[in-house]
Amino acid sequence: MKKLAPYLAAAGLLIFIAIFADFLTPYDPYVQDLEGALTPPNSENLLGTDRYGRDVLSRVIVGSQTTLCASLLLLATISIVGSLIGAICGYKGGRLDTFLMRLSDVFLAFPQMIFAIAAAGALGGGLLNAAAALAIIGWPKYARISRGLVLSIRSMPYLDAAKMAGSSSTAILFAHVLPNIAGPVLVTAALDIGTIIMELAGLSFLGLGAMPPTAEWGAMMNNGRSMLQTAPWVILAPGTAIFITVATFNLLGDKLRDFLGHTD
Repeated sequence: MKKLAPYLAAAGLLIFIAIFADFLTPYDPYVQDLEGALTPPNSENLLGTDRYGRDVLSRVIVGSQTTLCASLLLLATISIVGSLIGAICGYKGGRLDTFLMRLSDVFLAFPQMIFAIAAAGALGGGLLNAAAALAIIGWPKYARISRGLVLSIRSMPYLDAAKMAGSSSTAILFAHVLPNIAGPVLVTAALDIGTIIMELAGLSFLGLGAMPPTAEWGAMMNNGRSMLQTAPWVILAPGTAIFITVATFNLLGDKLRDFLGHTD
């Protein structure tokens, strides 16, 4: 647990910043000052300003609220929904299992990011639509994992004992099945946080996610890409934030997997 603690602390700090971003920004991230546009990093604006004179540090901090919170909420949704679908399919079997697993095969046959781009474009863009597009393509992975885990424990004696005690299928599913598959699903979700962050930021970078003037890391990189040579801090600041956040959660996922004793 001691080896896991530093990574939990780092991830907790990032989440804390995201939750309380509105109170941590030195300036209003949406107030424009065209006279101070593209000011290099200095003592007043530690990360400089963008083309509209907005403080880049303030926008990076508020952007964590948009990017990280949206990613965590999206991940929680697809992992819970996907795991429930897989657990029901694995425990019940039958035609429902066949239909949903064939449907998941269809989604898994497409490259995830390509499908998300197509879905987000069809839905019309925007952060909510981008999250919906990633949710559509994201749930089958968790459904497959949880279904396989349920199939491996479906014939265990404690489930037979619960049936003999008169427990309903729903009670058995929530009281005995889901708690026993939670560990591997949690590890998978922890390892997926970085991927979700990059995919959501990637859609925003392509103009299919958060729309201006919303402070979101991918959208900020998109707005600053034409100024990479003249004002590199505009794009490097949100890019570095993405790198640090993704690296932190990837390391946390690896350590959590080791801690729970799960390996690939």
